[in-house]
Amino acid sequence: MKKRFSSPLQDLDEIARISNNPYTKLMQQSEQPVHQLAQQINQIVANHASFGFDMTGQKLAPSSVSPILDMLHLIAQVLGAAFDVDCCLVTLLGKGSEPVSNSWFKEDPEQLAAYSSEMLSMEQVNLPVIQCASETLTIDDISTIEKSLIAGFQNLHLSIKTVLAIPIKFGGQKNGVVTLVKLQQHEWGNSEKQMLKDLEPSCAIAFSVLLQQLVITSQHQYVQTCAQHQSLIKQLSILGRSNLELNQTLQLVITSTAEALQVDRALLILLKYTDPLFRIRQRRQIPNAKATVNSKWINEAEFPNSTQPQLDDYFMTSDCGLCQRIFTESGKPIIIKDIAEIAEITTAAPLFEVYRLPAILMMPLESQGRILGFVVLQQAAPRSWQTAETNIVEMVCAQLSNSIIQSQTLRQVQTLVDERTAQLQRSLEVQAKLYEKTRQYVEQLRELNELKDEFLSNMSDRLRYPLTNMRMAMRNLRRPEIKPERQAMYLDILEQECDKEINLINDLLTLQKLETHSSRPQLEKIDLNNRLQSLISPFEKKLSEKNISINVELTDIPLTLETEIESFDRILQELLTNTTKYTEPDTTVNLRVSQTVKEQIDRVIIEITNVGRGISQEEATYIFDKFRRGRGRWTPGTGLGLALVKSLVQHLNGDIAVTSNTVEGSDMSEICFTLNLPQFSDDINS
Repeated sequence: MKKRFSSPLQDLDEIARISNNPYTKLMQQSEQPVHQLAQQINQIVANHASFGFDMTGQKLAPSSVSPILDMLHLIAQVLGAAFDVDCCLVTLLGKGSEPVSNSWFKEDPEQLAAYSSEMLSMEQVNLPVIQCASETLTIDDISTIEKSLIAGFQNLHLSIKTVLAIPIKFGGQKNGVVTLVKLQQHEWGNSEKQMLKDLEPSCAIAFSVLLQQLVITSQHQYVQTCAQHQSLIKQLSILGRSNLELNQTLQLVITSTAEALQVDRALLILLKYTDPLFRIRQRRQIPNAKATVNSKWINEAEFPNSTQPQLDDYFMTSDCGLCQRIFTESGKPIIIKDIAEIAEITTAAPLFEVYRLPAILMMPLESQGRILGFVVLQQAAPRSWQTAETNIVEMVCAQLSNSIIQSQTLRQVQTLVDERTAQLQRSLEVQAKLYEKTRQYVEQLRELNELKDEFLSNMSDRLRYPLTNMRMAMRNLRRPEIKPERQAMYLDILEQECDKEINLINDLLTLQKLETHSSRPQLEKIDLNNRLQSLISPFEKKLSEKNISINVELTDIPLTLETEIESFDRILQELLTNTTKYTEPDTTVNLRVSQTVKEQIDRVIIEITNVGRGISQEEATYIFDKFRRGRGRWTPGTGLGLALVKSLVQHLNGDIAVTSNTVEGSDMSEICFTLNLPQFSDDINS
């Protein structure tokens, strides 16, 4: 356990005791040079305003990094100049702390020896024969002097020839060493030894004050560090309750941690395992995971223009010795004072820049035995990481792990909620569509029922009317007094009505046959112009009775059509019958024939145009359906004519369309049925 230094009051009592010693007073009176040197040493310790400058007022070299080192340098300068040596080394020895050394060189040390980046051990330093100014020299004194030489000159390759040293004691305890060094052979005189011995009380007092100042500084730094740690903990608590996005929170935590611990660079690295089941595998196994830089902080003052890792930079854990060490050591943190101390870290990932930032503190982020990533703190100079620092970083890592797991859990829950919400929304949409489809089906069923009722009513009328006429004709034929001419008339009526019944039944059978596609068309070649003339002739009389004229526009040259004659004739007959029924009197029916090529197929176009009551867009969508008739049509019929036409046209691999355009200045419309048929059999069968 480290022992504490004595209190300032105890040190002041010891200083007063030594100052009042009769031997000390006699020495001050008899040894004037010693007295002057003691005054200079006391002045160095007392004169805080001169910290950072030497006795000539020149600013000290940048190696003087603290007031303690500055004062040690000035004391070494005073002693070295007084003894006319090449170098003077002054070392503070405090209980429970590392030795603190500083030196003064008569000449530039870079000219005396070359600096080396290697730290030499005690065995590697070629120490000369050491002389001590004390009358008695113990083995412990020799060890203390050697350790001070190692601490002061371990980075310098100096050819030290002679050394005169004295352990400084205060209150019976060693608190420092003064070492005088000559780089040439030199025989130390008794006067030099006595003078150095006489300076021991002054050096003891000065070293005691410096050690006390070192303790106060250390305690002040400890208090300041505790305050920084408390501030960091407070910031982490505030960030933990904030509503910031995860990446923002992680960046703020890394920045706060780096600033609180005064490091040169901080990285937050997150892992993404290529094997999602790695967490259930045996421990101490090195996984294959992608390590990505999530957050970073850099000391811009220390590295103003350096190239640093970018966010989303990554490496594989199997390629990094640092990561492998954490996994093989069950998640223990990596604490490195200087990268030169560990040989296997040469395989560290390049983005760590371990030779530029040799001091490393690498703490894993863990949750339920699974490593989520790492917090990496680095320093440009070797650094001894304190236990308090590792504890605070461990706490930060625990906070980060909780934040990451909480964010992942919330994200998973939110994703699950979104999925369930989307499923519910889709279910509602499906239900709405099903409801709409059901409603449409109900509406269609209602319409079909209406059509069925209308069809049955029409069929009943069409069947009953001929049968009634046939029954009446048969009754009249049974009358014995009937005349021959009347008998012939009734027989004609009977035959006509019978034909109507047969045609109606045949239409139904034909329509059913066409819908089942049970037969292929029987094709024959016909002269289209002659065929149309023969089909139009029976309707000319009916049209003329309604004062309707017909205009036929045929092709100038004979046109051959390969088709099924029976189906073609029935199509034209139905269209002309429909035209005769619904054409307004005193108008003209136009029939026009043309030939065209569509998609490399020869086709025949037949257009039948008449003037009558218009067909609405809604009616045009179902006018070719079975049992459907135009609304408001008073002309009797079964509603099978146009349905049969469409089926026959499709049977011939053609198509039919209807258009209705209002006649300007009239409430009538021009209605055009356009029949489009392939001209030859190859086109029909294709």
